[in-house]
Amino acid sequence: MHEADLEFTRIDKNLIIAAWDLLELCKSKSLTVVTAESCTGGLVAAALTDAPGASKAVQGGFVTYSNEAKQRSLGVPSDLLETFGAVSEQVARAMAEGALAHSAADLSVSITGIAGPDGGNDNKPVGLVHFAAARRGGPIIHREKRFGDVGRGLIRRNAAMEALALLSEIARVR
Repeated sequence: MHEADLEFTRIDKNLIIAAWDLLELCKSKSLTVVTAESCTGGLVAAALTDAPGASKAVQGGFVTYSNEAKQRSLGVPSDLLETFGAVSEQVARAMAEGALAHSAADLSVSITGIAGPDGGNDNKPVGLVHFAAARRGGPIIHREKRFGDVGRGLIRRNAAMEALALLSEIARVR
């Protein structure tokens, strides 16, 4: 582990503030949330459950780091994984849909990416992350971010912040 990664391996103040703001929004609209995380390894769920009263808005979370876990826990079709790879828009969307299908939550967010330092290539470099947020009976929003090879901890932290922002966006959709 690089020294710089140590700084971003914990939940920081800005991540907690973003999570608390999202939870207040969800509580005001009587919405509940579930996460489906790969490269963030539960960081979003950890930030959300750090807030007092989180149980009023957080249904739970899935950490599906392997392709097998994505298939078993979220029902991601193997043909999507084989055709597009785990780090793709198609799989992010399937993860978000699967999280809703396997929970009672109103909103879901999925995160799948390459946090590094290994695993990247020319087509899918370290720092590439795909996100999807879904609303039960409503739209699915996809976002792709390229954070760059800025270190594993910072990629994961930035991805968690983006996931919270995407959840806030879909919570406001009607």
